[in-house]
Amino acid sequence: MGSPIKPVKNSVAFVIYNKNRTRFLIVKRPPDDERLPDVWGLPAGSLRGEETYEDAIVRSGREKLGVELKVVGKIGEGEIDRGDYILHLEEYEAEILHGEPQVPQPVPGITQYVQWKWGKSSDLIEAAQKGSLCSQVYLSQVDQKTGQGDSSNAEAKPDRKLPGPNQ
Repeated sequence: MGSPIKPVKNSVAFVIYNKNRTRFLIVKRPPDDERLPDVWGLPAGSLRGEETYEDAIVRSGREKLGVELKVVGKIGEGEIDRGDYILHLEEYEAEILHGEPQVPQPVPGITQYVQWKWGKSSDLIEAAQKGSLCSQVYLSQVDQKTGQGDSSNAEAKPDRKLPGPNQ
């Protein structure tokens, strides 16, 4: 008899570039984070109920960074087995419409970041090595775009198309 099917947790990560697109916003997870304590990575969030990926990005921008975001385009996606569930992640580029990022935000019950800064691709290597799916997806897209393994100053380009709710 086959093993039971694991539940899938849908999540989203987003990349916010600075004005001249030389760096992007990265966040430091708290020291008590279950999977990636004190690690720098991309902002991310889990989908709630019937929420779309775009809705989750807008909500996470507000709840975790204190900014209003607009989704620009999809960068990539991936899955990883987390033991008791499968994590499915879609990654998008977003831009800030209003506000300046501030962390942590006064929203209980979700992971709040302890710092943010403008980073580069090489800042995500540690997180990717420790199992951060969003960092792995971003770095793999950068490597595909540049055709090389050194992605320290490269950027992923979104395909500019957003999937519909049933895609």
